[in-house]
Formats: sequence, structure tokens, C-alpha cells
Amino acid sequence: MSKTLTLFTRAGCPLCEEMAEEIGALIAGTGHSLEPVDVDADPLLKTHYGWDVPLLFDGETEICRHQLNLPAIQEWLRANP
Repeated sequence: MSKTLTLFTRAGCPLCEEMAEEIGALIAGTGHSLEPVDVDADPLLKTHYGWDVPLLFDGETEICRHQLNLPAIQEWLRANP
């Protein structure tokens, strides 16, 4: 079953861009997708996350924060083939 990962980002954030590229490469060909969400576009998200981006989530479950946690995403991929 393919899933959509959510990447909370903000425009002009180099860490966000880097994580999006890395995650995109890791999930390529798996059927999973990545949905970037700009926290600045939603006042609630901006209040909740502030400058605390990038954040990668599967639903309500945080996978990694600020930089790619390779072991965590590899574990997620094993659990979600």
C-alpha cells in the first residue's frame, strides 16, 4: 500500500530543499509520494512549527526533523514496502 509522506517546509529553506531531494531519491520507484507543505501558507502550521522545519511525517508520526535521519527513513521503508 503506497503512502504519502508530508514534508513541512518553508520557501527559501536550504535544509528543506535538501531533505526533499534526499527523500525523493529514497522513495523513487516505491510507489510512495512526498507532499511538501509550506508552513508559512497556513497560520496554524506557522504558529505550531515556527522555524522548526523541515519535518517529515507519515500521518501524525514524525520520522525526522531538521535533517534526514537515514536509519529512521530506512526503517520506515522496510515497514512500508
